[in-house]
Amino acid sequence: MSEKYKVVIIGGGPGGYLAALRAGSLGLKTAVIEKEALGGICLNHGCIPTKVLTHGAAFYRRLQDAGEFGFNIKEMEFDYPRLQQKKKDVVSELVGHISELMENKNVDVYYGDARALSAQQVTIKSASGEETILETENVILATGSEEIYPPTKGIDLPGIITSREALALEELPETMAVIGGGVIALEMASIFMGLGVKVTIVHRSERLLRRMDLEMVRRLSTYMRKSGLNIMMNSPIEVIEKVEDGYKLTVNTRKGREIVQAESLLLAVGRKAAFGGQNLEALGVEYESNGIRVNSKMETSAPNIYAVGDATYPNYYLAHTAYHQGIVAAENIAGIAAHFDGSAVPVCLFTDPELSCVGLSEEEAKEKGCENIKTGKFPFSANGKAATQNEKEGAVKIITAGENDKIIGMHILGPHASDLIQEGTMAVAKGVTAAEMAELIHPHPTLGESVWEAAMGINKAALHLTRR
Repeated sequence: MSEKYKVVIIGGGPGGYLAALRAGSLGLKTAVIEKEALGGICLNHGCIPTKVLTHGAAFYRRLQDAGEFGFNIKEMEFDYPRLQQKKKDVVSELVGHISELMENKNVDVYYGDARALSAQQVTIKSASGEETILETENVILATGSEEIYPPTKGIDLPGIITSREALALEELPETMAVIGGGVIALEMASIFMGLGVKVTIVHRSERLLRRMDLEMVRRLSTYMRKSGLNIMMNSPIEVIEKVEDGYKLTVNTRKGREIVQAESLLLAVGRKAAFGGQNLEALGVEYESNGIRVNSKMETSAPNIYAVGDATYPNYYLAHTAYHQGIVAAENIAGIAAHFDGSAVPVCLFTDPELSCVGLSEEEAKEKGCENIKTGKFPFSANGKAATQNEKEGAVKIITAGENDKIIGMHILGPHASDLIQEGTMAVAKGVTAAEMAELIHPHPTLGESVWEAAMGINKAALHLTRR
């Protein structure tokens, strides 16, 4: 019988591998079991490869405007397979880095299909069929999420791709239809549109990105439409058919039945919790279809069994929340009183321009009955750094409430929005007021000055606007 582990983690994605690294750094004897590759979907088929292609697409677009900065690029060629190779190189490097970290923290890594038999025993079946049993004191379930397939006629036709296959395409199609209107759909559309593909989004709902501020979403969709994206809203798909040169979608719109044809068809309606084949009933773990129920310590209803990441409820489907949940679970196993607080979670959309948010949207603030709601806005078109970079699209929007104008939400559409949102995360988490943020000295010239001006705008004091 092998030595008993203090904790065995099922799943090597963001939540699982961060839990392993934290447990290892605390001196706990730790094992992590991964079915495919360390880093999970995020590192291998999601967050990281998406950002490589996003950067490539943005780079391509910027080069087309190089003349404004004095560069005369007469013949510009684009080699898409080389961009794909760059993506593979980046992923390989980062996966290798995680492997090194595991070794440095004395974490044992197993590969195979894992099942928790109890909080004290986990079995692993390798690709060759060999079975290994691990003894443990605690189990962390980090089984992630999986693609949602809507009940649309023809959705199971061969060749229809998800984001995973889209990121691995070796050749670019001339046309692509994207089913969905959430984060993944918009990011995929932005990438392929930026690389020269004619993209159409087909979405059954009346709005995109339903969890983000409506005003900012409308601004984003306007920019993307101007860049060439065709967006069909309120357009449920009646049937999908395979045709000689791709796919034909029969779509019901407000104008009546319309036909959309595309060489490639990408399904991106969202993701749902996955349980990795675990027998949760036998383990005594309470769950629903939308995830495993956990408390702030990431404990499930079963003693010594924890759950983190996309498999849990409430759902975030964000790598950075999985990171923190993994750390919280590991620390509690080590006897450290740790809690996960999801009240100030930043969300980032890596389109061009980027869109990020934290806290409440203006609509949510009104629905919750917040008192004395104010908004402060400042456009990047009035920001000096944005002008120097020729990236003037978008704005910063700050939402406050109460007598002291406490910041309850921040929304940023524009360059480096995913980096700038952290100031808003701190403000929402710590109850900072607009006046307190306006008092902070922001360096010049920087994009962050737009956050400062938006904070001043709460009390009608934005200084670099010629009109309100």
